[in-house]
Amino acid sequence: GLSAPAEAAQLRLTARMQRYSGPAAYLAVYVTDARGRYRATLQVFGDKVQYYPHLSRWMRGAGPVNAPLDGVTGASVGSGHGLDVSVEIEDALLDAGLQLRVDASAQNIADEPAEIVLPLERAASGREAEGRSLIARFSFELRGTP
Repeated sequence: GLSAPAEAAQLRLTARMQRYSGPAAYLAVYVTDARGRYRATLQVFGDKVQYYPHLSRWMRGAGPVNAPLDGVTGASVGSGHGLDVSVEIEDALLDAGLQLRVDASAQNIADEPAEIVLPLERAASGREAEGRSLIARFSFELRGTP
């Protein structure tokens, strides 16, 4: 017989960027363990691969990325703009002591590894985090889980 697919939850990622002058920012949204070791990429904003090394912590975990990541890349995010995207995540990653991290980079302005760090747990759903540099606010909202 066919095995059922792994249980998945929907995460809605929302953010608002700071106002700054300069090019749009690249962001990598990814999952790590509590010590910062890479587990999975959820979404990357920005599709020019040559800028990915500026998202240094994510790149160190994800390894060399020679082509856009299937289904997880979107446009870079400009000054003062927002983002609102839903991604699927394995249910098993929730409440397992993991973290949701966001690396941010804007050319000639800042490279901010782990600018956002939130516990990847149901209790943190809807909790807003403030970024240190390029990101004004970021949150995730859990959907479709009991």
